Amino acid sequence: MSVAAVGAFTDEQLELRKTVRALLTKHADQAAVRKATESEHGFDATLWDLLCQQVGVAALAIPEEFGGIGASAVETHLVMEELGRTLAPTPMLGSVVLAAQAILASGDVEACERLLPGIAEGASIAALCWTGSDGSWDTERVGVTADGDSLTGSSHFVLDGSYADVLVVAASVDGRVALFEVDPAQDAVTRRRVPTMDPTRSVAVVEFAGATGRLLTADGAAALERVREIACVALSGEQVGAAEQILASTVEYSKSRVQFGRAIGSFQALKHRMADLYFLVETARSASYAAVASLSEGAASAATDATVAKVYCSEALQAVTGDAIQLHGGIAITWEHDAQLFFKRAHGSAQLFGQPRTHLHSLEGSAGLSA
Repeated sequence: MSVAAVGAFTDEQLELRKTVRALLTKHADQAAVRKATESEHGFDATLWDLLCQQVGVAALAIPEEFGGIGASAVETHLVMEELGRTLAPTPMLGSVVLAAQAILASGDVEACERLLPGIAEGASIAALCWTGSDGSWDTERVGVTADGDSLTGSSHFVLDGSYADVLVVAASVDGRVALFEVDPAQDAVTRRRVPTMDPTRSVAVVEFAGATGRLLTADGAAALERVREIACVALSGEQVGAAEQILASTVEYSKSRVQFGRAIGSFQALKHRMADLYFLVETARSASYAAVASLSEGAASAATDATVAKVYCSEALQAVTGDAIQLHGGIAITWEHDAQLFFKRAHGSAQLFGQPRTHLHSLEGSAGLSA
């Protein structure tokens, strides 16, 4: 897909989107999503197996030589967009986008050959242990320290960390960050899923008390920078999907909710408000698609486009879900209604891989402007 034709997908890509949407429509309605969030690990293992075996979503971003399909970033993006529409809790972002890409970015061929085929098949789930307790997602400051191959410390906000089969750990070594592979079955590794505002995203704290790690790369900072770029783009696709879905639900509600003898959607003030929300969704889509086009082609602007997508799509989803809550009235804040789940996903996702203001400051700095 060329940068000049942002959003112009091939027939195969459109068929992938259609297939994923059909599967999620059948197996990931809101009742199923809520049931999954209340399970032990917070995701639907049966749904994940269907997505991997019938569609091959976990294999899309993994090269063929490592057991994957070797598709471009665009295909993964379309899957993330559909997952965002349903809020289906899966290991797609944590295992396939974060951890698998970290293993690839490490350049360790032996580890890629050994670990990636299982991840591509969906038989194995991996997690990237990156941030410390401050949640900064800083490539130079992490919560784990390595002394030789012994790791000590804790990683926070680890996506899918409570049940992953493989841990990729960012650890500080003599003032630099390196990446290690760690077996979570060790007694020196303690994992616990933690409650979060967004129940549809499984997050854990992983603690290391002298756990043994295998070095993947000594240049972990470069690998993490690459992973963050990929993750921000993928997350923007999920955010666009969620924004589109909650806006569509809000429009439908406005057509059926009657006040003063008229459907509230007929009031001009609300028409204008929803038109503004539609503008937000579509401009967010443009930013997201531009970012994945740049990423898939290795364009010089890829890093900047990823940052723009992260900032704009995060803020757009928060704005759309906030207005959706208001336009739905009092029912939107009840547990029984879906709007509150989208609202929570919006605010939780905005914190992943760095807050929007952090990325905005990095853009200002790269442009030579004052933060």
